[in-house]
Amino acid sequence: MIRHLREKLSCRACDTVVAAPAPDHAIARGRAGAGLLAHIVVSKYDDHLPLYRQAEIFARGGVSLETSTLSGWVGATAAALQPLVDALAVDVLAGDTLHVDDTPVPVLAPGTGKTKTGRLWTYVRDERPFAGSRPPAALFFYSPDRKGEHPRAHLKEFRGVIHADGGACPRAGRRPDPGAGFNELFAGGRIVEAGCWAHVRRKFFDVQAATGSPIAKEALDRIGQLYAVEKTINGSLPDRRRQLSLAACSGTRIAIACHPPAQAVAVSVPPTIASAARRRASVRLSQPVPKVGKSGSGL
Repeated sequence: MIRHLREKLSCRACDTVVAAPAPDHAIARGRAGAGLLAHIVVSKYDDHLPLYRQAEIFARGGVSLETSTLSGWVGATAAALQPLVDALAVDVLAGDTLHVDDTPVPVLAPGTGKTKTGRLWTYVRDERPFAGSRPPAALFFYSPDRKGEHPRAHLKEFRGVIHADGGACPRAGRRPDPGAGFNELFAGGRIVEAGCWAHVRRKFFDVQAATGSPIAKEALDRIGQLYAVEKTINGSLPDRRRQLSLAACSGTRIAIACHPPAQAVAVSVPPTIASAARRRASVRLSQPVPKVGKSGSGL
């Protein structure tokens, strides 16, 4: 229990009464303190405890809090923190290099007894691989779907390089949606994609693990050579990274770029190898400068 004592003083001449101002509250006219609100928000978004479960936990401790009350507090807390979110967005998106991703998140669908799939759009600034001066920072936005209009709105003022996973991955049996995810951001040249070698490698690894394909194994070995180069230049200034990486891996880069996708159809599992080759081809080897200079695993 925190008690606030506010002294009141009155004037004998005019009967005016003055009092010390009330302390600021995290929520105007709200009873919840900043510590309780932080606990509820962290429990919901970081520990994945829905509000109805938190209400049950509070009830076991003898505290009656309705889910509607908790929901109102969460909304008010979000509104109170919005200036910080806006400042963080300005800071993170002011750079010229971002790591981006979108992640599915289950969201309760009231009245249905089920959940629906929402999206968290993640924008990360990490300049440590190229000895940048600004500290790492992450920015998250939520949307109820994966439409490309969301990242277009988030990055409408951004110019530079984004390190993305390489496309709108469709569900099994569905065609890829060119308008979903980050795909349309690269159309006008304002934003350059640094493809993700980790996602490229994953496809070849799955094929090699399942079939023992020698072509997939060779691709993994060549990608490993690029990873080895990145390990030696990590933390160097951009010009130094560019100089060392181009000298060290130009042969490897050409070997991977020229590895013919047509060769995939000659092996016993053409669909899987071909899929990996197509994802490999989506990593733009013809644009090495931004990737080498400022994107760690987008070598």
